Amino acid sequence: MLCAVCKGKGLCGLSRCPIMERFHSMVSTRPITAYEGMAPSVFIGSSGYPSVTGGPLLVHDTDIPTDWLSRGLGIEDIVRLRSETIRGVSKVAPYLGPIQEIALASKPVTVEASFDRPIRFSPEFDRVTAPVGCSGNMTSLDLLDHPPTERAIDKAVSDTDLPAVEACVDLHRSGIDVYRITPLFTAGLLGRKRKIVPTRWAITAVDDSVSAVHKRAVSRFSPIQEIRLHYSELFGNRIAVILIPGDWRYEMIERWEPRSLWAGETETVARDGESLKKTGYSPITGAYYSARLAVTEHLMRAGRCARVIVVRNVEPSYWAPLGTWVVREAARRAMGEVPISVPSFEDAIQKAGSLTGFPGWVSHSRLVSEIRCQKTLFEF
Repeated sequence: MLCAVCKGKGLCGLSRCPIMERFHSMVSTRPITAYEGMAPSVFIGSSGYPSVTGGPLLVHDTDIPTDWLSRGLGIEDIVRLRSETIRGVSKVAPYLGPIQEIALASKPVTVEASFDRPIRFSPEFDRVTAPVGCSGNMTSLDLLDHPPTERAIDKAVSDTDLPAVEACVDLHRSGIDVYRITPLFTAGLLGRKRKIVPTRWAITAVDDSVSAVHKRAVSRFSPIQEIRLHYSELFGNRIAVILIPGDWRYEMIERWEPRSLWAGETETVARDGESLKKTGYSPITGAYYSARLAVTEHLMRAGRCARVIVVRNVEPSYWAPLGTWVVREAARRAMGEVPISVPSFEDAIQKAGSLTGFPGWVSHSRLVSEIRCQKTLFEF
């Protein structure tokens, strides 16, 4: 887990961080003190909370991962794009109005921004947020246009009596994806007591809030009638999802292979699970809630309940941390695929292990032991 703590500071003893070197090799942004162009979203940092800094994301592209995937961008393409992204940094209060307008807009806003000194390359990345390559301390921010917002968003933002969780759920139910909801949440535009929320917290909060409401609805549906196995892979993230007839249960087991991004010379394995109630923050962090969202979206569409096991194996080819959206979209892809035929639960266990390249996952599972030991009404 040293890489997760270090993030390029050299704690491993190497003279150069291989991850940071690849980021540096892709930088083509020249030092500038002024920017005119698109601002597709906003970013609020978490350091020093509640006295946080933030501002617009400045890049001539979108900030929506599904757009990157639809264009067929690979991991190096996305890293190159994000290495050129500028994060405007300032105390939030003086620029709260423009920040909120950028978050509200249905398409990237054209802005003018000035910085007190040339922007610097200072990569920021973790497991939750997409990386940002450059940052600069803003001295001014002006919006040159004011794109409209979607009707559902305008309604949710205008309703100051609507709790934030209900607002997120209503927006998602209206067809607004989490990639649009999160900037609204982070910019303090939802809920009764509105406040700025760091972006990395907002991403997980939206995934958690929406999927928590989903799972309560799913628990009232009739269970699926057969075992289903879904699988997909994205950027070296192999994800298998086993759906088992029964009441709602959810478990995720995540493995980082040796020499992969967040592991060292040995593998790193994390596990977490829940029934209808979830206590504490998951040790798997944001990926747990992103995968749960993808699964509950599928079960909501199907109108069915299930016991769910998500197995994620991360290979060394996933060399740069792109954020939990990779897990969300890999799981969504898996749930969108036709289920793989498996005649029994034991066959599903073995198949999930071979597909993900993680055959030992079952030894970390508690839900498997529970299912093996307990009989359900479907077995009589």
